[in-house]
Amino acid sequence: MRVRRAIGFWTCTSLVVGNVIGMGIFVLPASLAPFGFNALIGWAIVLAGCLVLARVFSHLARALPDAEGPFGYIRATLGELPAYVVLWAYWVSLWLTIAALATGVVGYLDAMSPVVAAIHPPLLATALLWAIVAVNLFGVRVGGDLQIVTTLLKLLPMLAIAGVGAWVLLTTPASYTAHLPTTPITASSVVAASTLAMFAMLGIESASIPAARVADPARTVPRSTMAGTVLVSVLYVIVCSVPLLLIGSASLARASAPFALLMDRFATSGSGRWLALFVVISGIGAINGWTLLSGELLRTMADRGTLPAALARNNRFGASGIAIVLTGILSTAMVWMSYSKSLVAAFTFLSLVVTAANLPLYLGCTLALGALWWRRHAMCASARVPLIASVGVLFVVFIFVGAGRDPFLYALGLCAAGLPIYAAMRWHRRAVADKAMP
Repeated sequence: MRVRRAIGFWTCTSLVVGNVIGMGIFVLPASLAPFGFNALIGWAIVLAGCLVLARVFSHLARALPDAEGPFGYIRATLGELPAYVVLWAYWVSLWLTIAALATGVVGYLDAMSPVVAAIHPPLLATALLWAIVAVNLFGVRVGGDLQIVTTLLKLLPMLAIAGVGAWVLLTTPASYTAHLPTTPITASSVVAASTLAMFAMLGIESASIPAARVADPARTVPRSTMAGTVLVSVLYVIVCSVPLLLIGSASLARASAPFALLMDRFATSGSGRWLALFVVISGIGAINGWTLLSGELLRTMADRGTLPAALARNNRFGASGIAIVLTGILSTAMVWMSYSKSLVAAFTFLSLVVTAANLPLYLGCTLALGALWWRRHAMCASARVPLIASVGVLFVVFIFVGAGRDPFLYALGLCAAGLPIYAAMRWHRRAVADKAMP
């Protein structure tokens, strides 16, 4: 099915930045605080690895501009079944992420306003989620415009933290050495910190998912992937290292809002409410970005015959209407599950799957790049390509090891869960082909 290429460089870049910067970064400094300097080493490893993965997606976009994203990359090199399994797991992680973000946004809204707090939380989360679904039903251009706006707004608190850090460095540089972390540097701590940091970087592939909608994907996807990844990397290093060095690991680890604590100590008191507003904006932007990508991913898989053809239909605005609505329905179900006392444990369990389910996508794409080099593809003939692919594979394996056995098994189980649908669709295609034969 031919689709309109309505997404340009800025929208693609905002998808990368907006989806990576969700809500986790606002508490990540506290999560990493107990690791001390191990966290900074972990960040260095993760950012280097993510830049390698960004190069992987960039090479694939140049080599296979008509492949319509990761599904096409893996399908063209490793086969249809590996592509389906990897992208199925990734798609499930998307609507689970959307549900988690919606409940998180409502939690911050409740803290900001007693009027909002009086509204039944599941209803508010559902209303928010479907408002964003409605925006995306007006087409990728409208959803992309919202993504640009929310991305610009969510960068403001990051820039404020960077500004405070620079101001303290210029006026009282001794503050940076007053609370140096004392946690010993060990290999196990570095691996654990790296795993936490990696989970905060999920989304660097975002520009490649809607490749069929991107204008000049061979040029736009690589540029936006690298630009977005570099920007997020720089911001994350700053906003995680400044609180760690200025506040001290012990106090930072106890902080429920580490950025607000930093602003209260070194800028103006009472910054927490304003920060909560930007957390809400950040969450809304991430929900919008993942909703857009989920619809595009389902459309691509349906176009290739691995999911029902109805999911590939566009509405009159050119949006993947049925696919987006399906994402909204599944996300809504998970929202209500998260507020059910009897199913909270199940939701927490599924949240672990979200992070693990992204890693097969990165592994599949790095292997796809290696396969292109092995086949001597004209765009992947450079001697650097096998090095990039090898480092990418090692990095993903490193993160899997750091995540532990259970997330790895969750990811395998999630991949296998989609196989019955794949088998049914394959049988359907064969039946249609047999009927078409004279």
